[in-house]
Amino acid sequence: MAISNKVTVGDYLIERIQAAGARHVFGVPGDFIISWMSRVEKSSLQLITTSDEQGAGFAADSYARLKGLGVVAVTYGAGGLKLANSTAQAYAEESPVIIISGAPGIRERHLHALIHHMVKSYDSQLNVFKELTCAQTSIDDPNTACSEIDRVINHALESKRPVYIELPRDMESIEVERPNFSSAPSLVPLLQSNVEALDEAFNEVLAILNQAKRPVVMLGIQATRFGLVDQVLQFIERHNIAVATTILSKSAINEMHPNFIGVYAGHMSREEVFKYVENSDGLLMLGVLMTDINMGVYTAQLDPSKIIHVTRDRIAIGRHVYENISAPIFIERLSKSNLVGTKEKHYAPLLNYSPPSLGGDSEKITVETLFARLGQFITEECVVVADPGDALFAAIDLKMHHSSHFLASAFYASLGFAVPGSIGVGFADPSLRPIVVVGDGAFQMTGMELSVAVRYGLDPIVIVLNNDGYLTERLILEGQYNDLTPWKYHKITEVLGAGYGAVILSNGDFMREMSAAVQRRGSFTLLEVKLDRMDCSPALKRLGAAINQQVEKK
Repeated sequence: MAISNKVTVGDYLIERIQAAGARHVFGVPGDFIISWMSRVEKSSLQLITTSDEQGAGFAADSYARLKGLGVVAVTYGAGGLKLANSTAQAYAEESPVIIISGAPGIRERHLHALIHHMVKSYDSQLNVFKELTCAQTSIDDPNTACSEIDRVINHALESKRPVYIELPRDMESIEVERPNFSSAPSLVPLLQSNVEALDEAFNEVLAILNQAKRPVVMLGIQATRFGLVDQVLQFIERHNIAVATTILSKSAINEMHPNFIGVYAGHMSREEVFKYVENSDGLLMLGVLMTDINMGVYTAQLDPSKIIHVTRDRIAIGRHVYENISAPIFIERLSKSNLVGTKEKHYAPLLNYSPPSLGGDSEKITVETLFARLGQFITEECVVVADPGDALFAAIDLKMHHSSHFLASAFYASLGFAVPGSIGVGFADPSLRPIVVVGDGAFQMTGMELSVAVRYGLDPIVIVLNNDGYLTERLILEGQYNDLTPWKYHKITEVLGAGYGAVILSNGDFMREMSAAVQRRGSFTLLEVKLDRMDCSPALKRLGAAINQQVEKK
């Protein structure tokens, strides 16, 4: 059947979302977006209504990390501005999310000076999102509506960052000429390379790696976002080079891979890992973001002269910087290259380190014994979603059995990501079982998104680390501001009328309840783990020791 030459702006937006690979839209209804949401419900896209806009944003972010593109739709002002935080996270951590906000109609803006949800001007929200996204548009002209939609979605796909589309409510039903796709904006890569600079940089990198006796490849988040991991693996396997990840890119590869040496997070990492990385005479950092958390809160001791730092559009080799070089093009070329020279026999620290203490079954559970035992339940069918704080730091030592099966906000570090993030996982790949590790403070922010899991039949396993407040902040500076109103977290099942909840006091409790949770399907499980107020992970203890050592040297 021939496709009509006419299409509404709203339907065209739906078609292009589907063409880009998304199958779900997360959001909260409101009068400025509800008409477009009605169109979505009639389409083959599935609309997932969350409890709060920020929850929708976090769900779309985690969906994008697994699926390649996420979509969130909200109303203007009161809805859109709630997405500022989750969009900032997606931008900082390079996750491609399309933010669609309804808006007052073009005609009514001229008729009425003030309309509900408006802030300073009708463009206030658009101006906010110019700071948080890589491309933006307000669909205010039928003649350019389709080309603008294509342009902005193309930016999300190519830049791997969020974009913003503002849809005035009197525009989405307007019929326009359907573009001839041969003349529509083409998906031309946004990342181009200076050919001469690429050649020079590549030759310099190859010379360093050829001379290196102990090269190490560190995989960063950009390598994951741009789908470059397989090409990198070809290179490291051919030359038997050690590979590490950062905490932000944890599980970029299967952590059981024989060349994997561990997660490098400065001196938060185990000693054998950070020593191996820091003593490399050729550290090839591919798409690594040099953030404070990635670098172990400034405890990293890397020699800049030994680092080759490749990011999305530049290469820094010691003090030499090459601009306008596409990382995908460079890595494709690297994957086909051959090194010469004798290399140190690959050493795998993970095969030799002493495993963490499991503790006795009758002993009180700690963060260390919890994560040591949690590792026994991680399979290829699991995705671990960790909230910032010790839930994240403890996971440095948690072995992941499959690539891309660990999600966390490890740079932007926004509390409250994990529970709604598990909702996004559930729709991105229903074959995967989310295991959420979240602190009590973060759970109080967004934990009620479990009602969405109930509504749609999702079954995440949620582990709440209950230590009576904000532990990471307590370790920085103690005060009453770190305290929380105590919740009986396991009783959320009574509020929602679904799910299973239990209190965990001992290591044995955890093993019994976790074993049962793995078998229990169809609804969520919440395990409330009672921890001592100042109990923390080995990673946080290592960080504290490293910082104290630095202070003593001064």
